[in-house]
Amino acid sequence: MNSIRTALLCATAVAALVVCTGAAPAPQGAVSAKANSASTNPFAQPSTLPLQAPPFDKIKDTDYAPAFEQGMKEHLAEIEQIANNTAPPNFDNTIVAMEKSGRMLDRVSTTFFNIVGANTNPTLDKVQEEMAPKLAAHQDAIYLNAKLFQRVKAVYDQRDNLKLDPESQQLLKIYYQQFVHAGANLSEGDKTKLRELNKQEATLSTAFQQKLLAATKAGALVIDNKADLAGLSDQEIAAAADAAKQRKLSGKWVIPLQNTTQQPLLVSLKNRAVRERLFNASWTRTEKGDANDTRDIILKLAKERAEKAKLLGYPSYAAYVLYDQMAKTPDAVQKFIGALTAPTRAKAADEAKQIQAAIKADGQNFELKPWDWEMYSEKVRKAKYDLDQNQLKPYLELNKVLHDGVFYAANKLYGISFKERHDLPVYQPDVRCFEVLDKDGSTLGLMYFDYFKRDNKQGGAWMSNFVNQSSLLGTKPVIYNVANFTKPAPGQPALLSWDDTTTMFHEFGHALHGLFASQKYETLSGTATARDWVEFPSQFNEHWALYPDVLKHFAVHYKTGQPIPQALVDKIKKSQTWNQGYELGELLAASELDMKW
Repeated sequence: MNSIRTALLCATAVAALVVCTGAAPAPQGAVSAKANSASTNPFAQPSTLPLQAPPFDKIKDTDYAPAFEQGMKEHLAEIEQIANNTAPPNFDNTIVAMEKSGRMLDRVSTTFFNIVGANTNPTLDKVQEEMAPKLAAHQDAIYLNAKLFQRVKAVYDQRDNLKLDPESQQLLKIYYQQFVHAGANLSEGDKTKLRELNKQEATLSTAFQQKLLAATKAGALVIDNKADLAGLSDQEIAAAADAAKQRKLSGKWVIPLQNTTQQPLLVSLKNRAVRERLFNASWTRTEKGDANDTRDIILKLAKERAEKAKLLGYPSYAAYVLYDQMAKTPDAVQKFIGALTAPTRAKAADEAKQIQAAIKADGQNFELKPWDWEMYSEKVRKAKYDLDQNQLKPYLELNKVLHDGVFYAANKLYGISFKERHDLPVYQPDVRCFEVLDKDGSTLGLMYFDYFKRDNKQGGAWMSNFVNQSSLLGTKPVIYNVANFTKPAPGQPALLSWDDTTTMFHEFGHALHGLFASQKYETLSGTATARDWVEFPSQFNEHWALYPDVLKHFAVHYKTGQPIPQALVDKIKKSQTWNQGYELGELLAASELDMKW
């Protein structure tokens, strides 16, 4: 049963992350569900690779659609068998049976949505477009199945007499709540309305995701004159030249867009007009009135979701989403945000005042604008704390941070170790795979790392599972970490910012959450927790980046091998309170907007 949960959660998460080309024609044979037979499809049976890792060397783009179709068919057959079971409903023949169902659909869903997020193409986009409404209908065929819900409810109603262990009690509770939340108690007429709303929501969410990725790619800033890149490092200029080369723009430079509004290079670009162009390219990427404009889709999606929430008895879509989160209600969220708003605004205003003064001290008389903030905020940081972020990069080489920082900390804390697996296939040449070994030498899981930005990758950084841990299913975790660090030009080292470095530790904190999963049921495994709690392990882990014993192992100059000076470390620590009003203000504003929509 976790297969449909995985498919729908993956689809929603992918759309939420941000990201494809608009009107590209689908390749020949792209999504035919008859492209191959079930027996030869690589998803038909569990992978024979270690820990059932996806056989990326055998998976073709044309395998996904038929695997989805066959997976849904098999899953529905299993669900019908459970719903029509003539034996009295009990925990094993109903709840556990659903937990075991849909294995093929689970395999194709987890692999597909992870690949679409990190390495999509027009063929996969077309598959996603076609499958999104079908997966929504598949979900409804399960959660709106009256006979199935009767069995789930019958087991739930006798929960106090079943003598279940705590994990089984939680599983039963979640299944019952998911059915109710999905509309199992609605009338047949309202169920029909809900099916249509779910179909439209799935279609719109997919369209939004694909338009966003396309707009992000199309919005990359093209620079004709190298002088306009003044302020960038040699490595950054080389990366921009390589990005132009990849786009066949000979003699030019390209600055690809990240998913955030503010762009990393705004901190260094001296030419104010270029900064303004870069900021506006980012800010308006989906508001150009072209095929990638998302404003109409966002409005339609908000209306569909509001109608769905009302149909299900909630005053707003926010209330619908928060029902099983720690916050529980929009009022609780607003109270939390409200308590932070005034002090954050005051802090940001003070920061703006200091930045405006820095502009004046630089001999300029213009008014602070969004495209000036990053550069002049950094000037204030340098003046207040004698710290230039560019001083840090030579000490933050990606491989050193990974092996002697992220891995080292995990080994010292938990006794786990890492062995690179060059024998296992990957989905893109830049991806690296590691076997994770527990302190007793046994295999704990597999980890893939996909760190560099590509035009076909969604923005941001995240963790997800290809295989979820479950003692019931006999599976161990297969996980990936994804980021969007600037890829260096060939032969150049990948030098990170301090923010990139903490991102690596942060996302590996999520990975540890998944690697240390020790649940019987996949539905409860690893990061399958409340979304407003799931960030705790990751935020906890990122603090180890500055821990002295860890820092001295990875923060070594990539040329000289000299450790980072303690004076520079002290400056990092002291400067961490700077710009927090602005950064928290961005989060609060986004949260407010999210609650409204």
